[in-house]
Amino acid sequence: MDTARFLETLEKEGQLLADAAAEAGMTASVPPCPGWDVRDLLRHTGVVHRWAAAFVADAHLTPRPMGEHPELDGPELVTWYRDSHRRLVDTLAGAAPDLECFTFLPGPSSALAFWARRQAHETTVHRFDAQSARGGVPDPVATDFAVDGVDELLCGFHARRKSRIRTDGPRVLRVRATDADAVWTVRLSPEPPVTTRDAAGIAECELAGPAERLYLALWNRLPVPALSGDPGLAQLWRETSAVV
Repeated sequence: MDTARFLETLEKEGQLLADAAAEAGMTASVPPCPGWDVRDLLRHTGVVHRWAAAFVADAHLTPRPMGEHPELDGPELVTWYRDSHRRLVDTLAGAAPDLECFTFLPGPSSALAFWARRQAHETTVHRFDAQSARGGVPDPVATDFAVDGVDELLCGFHARRKSRIRTDGPRVLRVRATDADAVWTVRLSPEPPVTTRDAAGIAECELAGPAERLYLALWNRLPVPALSGDPGLAQLWRETSAVV
């Protein structure tokens, strides 16, 4: 997927998120995020958008903390979120392709592609959260985008030392999209997981299903579509895979 596609997705998903949040109301609970209401969801996602946009706008090369959550509520908070989203989209759309700035995951070679991809996935997952709070059927996630999101999670987030998915000895987990040519083998140990894009070797547990369902399941938004082998590895994922 290219940067233009990620930007199109980011644009659409942010609008859907804001619309769903406004329909749900600020005090509606967010089922995939226990303890959060829509107010929390908007504040969090808006702050992340502004944080990401600032790295790109300033060509900032080192880590820095996110800003404080605004003390806004109701329609004013929705407006603030829409402005945060618009600022991010416009900043990314106007950035030079050879921009250099801080990034924090293995992945695309360019900083601009990294931030467009990361924020497209951030927004899509939280759009699902907002639509879950509103009720009704959430908008679908395109298969190729979902495959890319699974890849970012396995080969990006959980390649970092921060990943808490560890086992006492070597274990093998497989993840397979049944509606795409996409399979990953995740080798677990006391060290961070090592993921390869293949079906090499024997897996002790396989998580399988349509890419959209896998994507949301691996972000702990939905149950795993289908599981074979040792259910303990699936439980380990659910208990320890939250991104920190």
